[in-house]
Amino acid sequence: MGSLDGRISVLAPTSPRQIYSTVRGCAQWRVAGRGFKSFRMKASVLVCLAFAAIVFVAAASDDTSVAWKSFVEKYGRTYASQEESDRRYAIFSKNFEMINAVNNDPSKTYTLEVNNFADISWEEFQETHLLRAPQDCSATRGSYQASGKALPEHVDWRTKGVLQPVKNQGNCGSCWTFSTTGTLEAILAIHLGEHVSLSEQQLVDCAQDFDNNGCNGGLPSHAFEYIHYRQGLESEKTYPYVGKDMTCNRDALKSVAFVREIKNITRGDENELADAVAYENPVAVAFEVVDDFRFYKGGVYSSKTCRHSPDTVNHAVVAVGFGSNSTVHEDYWIIRNSWGADWGMDGYFEMERGVNMCGVAECSSWAVPERRK
Repeated sequence: MGSLDGRISVLAPTSPRQIYSTVRGCAQWRVAGRGFKSFRMKASVLVCLAFAAIVFVAAASDDTSVAWKSFVEKYGRTYASQEESDRRYAIFSKNFEMINAVNNDPSKTYTLEVNNFADISWEEFQETHLLRAPQDCSATRGSYQASGKALPEHVDWRTKGVLQPVKNQGNCGSCWTFSTTGTLEAILAIHLGEHVSLSEQQLVDCAQDFDNNGCNGGLPSHAFEYIHYRQGLESEKTYPYVGKDMTCNRDALKSVAFVREIKNITRGDENELADAVAYENPVAVAFEVVDDFRFYKGGVYSSKTCRHSPDTVNHAVVAVGFGSNSTVHEDYWIIRNSWGADWGMDGYFEMERGVNMCGVAECSSWAVPERRK
């Protein structure tokens, strides 16, 4: 890339091997010119080192550009203007940097990936996918009586044929409805032998009287109360999901799921929660999502920035099992999300268990079904 007489010809390296050669070349120049006998020699070395620094930045920028092009093609992104495209690229670059930082950190027990959320800012994501208002969790005093049995080492309801396919809430803060239906669908299959996909849209449209707010948030425990007192919940088939607030259009005669009683897990009690998951059924839970979680790919998720209180949870999901990871020496929860089957581990994720990670045991509830035929 140059010579000792001070002339430098630049051809930007594009591979790790070439980057290494650039830095090594600068070091060799410094050794060859030990003592810096001439001003031109000293200037050459300084220019070379400056160029090496630029190379690192250029290589990172090139990686981002390649990743951006792949992202746009994969997800079919089109933008209204060049200005909007530039803005989205800037957001993507910031997210891509965070993803790489986590994946290159050997202390992390999970990995991230570029997904459908990569050109969305954290602020935008909070507005469209999470619970917006502070949630008043009712599940503070437990009504569930634990079995008293020893917990098994591993539980996974995904293998039992009782869960409906993972769904996608879209750009609506309706995770609480998917947590409710995902839990109740499993309960119907386990306890009544009924396999049916339930309506989230009915809860979005009709459950406001029970302190729920449609696309602006709610709680599964309150949704179970709505189903109990309003004579049931329709199926997805008769009341399909549209992902936005609509006028309530329920028909009680079409209800297919009924709740006799709501069970709350004692606040913060992960052993009680595990007992219910092991010996009863999947359980609706909530936790606080922080920025990097939306790019989760696999592994046991944990965070040092999320909080552990019932008034900071912002996302409702379904605990469907638990186990232990011998590689990272951590116990974990198996949790079902509502961001589509192409997110995370086929729509699921693992989260550290035993430390109330991100408040996962603060708002836990499920429902006892009632058969009406």
